Amino acid sequence: MNLKRPLGTRLRHVLVVTLRPRGKLAFLRSLPPGAHVLDVGCGNNSPRDAKILRPDLVYHGLDVSDYNQGDSLRYADTYKVVASADFAGAIRHFEGQVDAVVSSHNLEHCEDPDGVLKAMAAALRPGGCLYLAFPCEASVRFPRRRGTLNFFDDNTHREVPSWSAVVSELIASGLQTDIACPRYRPFVLATMGLLLEPASWLAGRNLPGATWALYGFESIIWGSQPMAKG
Repeated sequence: MNLKRPLGTRLRHVLVVTLRPRGKLAFLRSLPPGAHVLDVGCGNNSPRDAKILRPDLVYHGLDVSDYNQGDSLRYADTYKVVASADFAGAIRHFEGQVDAVVSSHNLEHCEDPDGVLKAMAAALRPGGCLYLAFPCEASVRFPRRRGTLNFFDDNTHREVPSWSAVVSELIASGLQTDIACPRYRPFVLATMGLLLEPASWLAGRNLPGATWALYGFESIIWGSQPMAKG
């Protein structure tokens, strides 16, 4: 596919990567040329964003519904919607087949989060890497805001992931944690969030990126499978 790369979109991606150097787009930018990527829970135009940033990636999307996708699905090399109960099983079909797995705010929606973690780790080839983001445990005590700041603002959330349990599960699955941020607070965005917090509080809603950064809403992990020996 000959992908158009609108200048405004490219500039936005550059800005996001700069402001969130451990975020999803920064992770995608770090991947080797032609990497096969499995995006687990790929709503909110993730196929489009990934392929505009990195047209060389082979992008596989998996989700339980077409959530805020618009025309984004045409960017995916493969895309599949499965029943929520079958989600971990669908990931297992990719066992040993991809160079990277992305799971951005998907784990907290899963019926079987432990099974999903195991399946994502197993999908990686030797040397493959994982991006995982989910609400931090402290978010259950955050203020209530439109756009989700308190964990329970989103009624599709099931159970707040335990940081220690997630890390333990990844290690048990053979992954090493290369970047581990229990509460991710990128400095520039957090500073913006602090300055804009009165406006966010008065409006009762998040200011995109900045409010999450101020509170450290996201837990973020970059992990990797060791290279095969010999």
